[in-house]
Amino acid sequence: MMHIGNLPFIVAMLLVILGLYALLFKRNLIKMVIGVSLVETGVNLFLVTLGYRAEGIAPIYTHAPTAVSQVLPTPQALTLTSIVIGLATTALLLSFAVLVYRHYGTLDVTKIKELRG
Repeated sequence: MMHIGNLPFIVAMLLVILGLYALLFKRNLIKMVIGVSLVETGVNLFLVTLGYRAEGIAPIYTHAPTAVSQVLPTPQALTLTSIVIGLATTALLLSFAVLVYRHYGTLDVTKIKELRG
């Protein structure tokens, strides 16, 4: 039987696998951008899961008893940075997809390769 504590790791792994599948086997540029977004989401979930501690408290609480464990702030900071970078990456990839569609009239990668002269 699966322990519920491992569920976020399994979901993160599934998101990364689905994103890699979309990147490697889909030929539509928008679906490829969605794959990149899925990989980023899986990595973010993995980082947040690494920083989780049961019954942990936020490190900003200064009068915490010494027996209580505190949550590490580093994974949350890395996740926030990753979200900002992921948003910029997604916006850039979507703008490239719009430019490719305007120039070639299609988002299919195989047809774009065929159009080379």
